[in-house]
Amino acid sequence: MLSLGVTESLVSGSLSASDALRDFFHAENCLYVNKTIRSPSADELMSRGVQLADLFDALPVEDAQREYQRELAAMHALCLKLLERERAVA
Repeated sequence: MLSLGVTESLVSGSLSASDALRDFFHAENCLYVNKTIRSPSADELMSRGVQLADLFDALPVEDAQREYQRELAAMHALCLKLLERERAVA
C-alpha cells in the first residue's frame, strides 16, 4: 500500500524522483523488502524506484520524461500485482 501511495505521488508530481529516492527507495528499505517480503515483484519495484532519478541524468529531457512515465506505469502495475497477491492470501 505504501509503495502504491509513493508511486501515485510520483505520477501526480507531488513527490519528485529525488525525494522518493531519499525518503523511500533507499538502500535500507530495499534490503528490508528483499529480506522480509521475499518477492521478485517487490524487489523489482524497489529497483525501478532506485533508478528513477538517474533517468534525468542519463537521457535527454524528452526521452527521460517518456521513460519516467513508462517506469511509473510499470511500478504501478507491480504494486497492484503485490496487493492482489496479498488479497489472495488473506
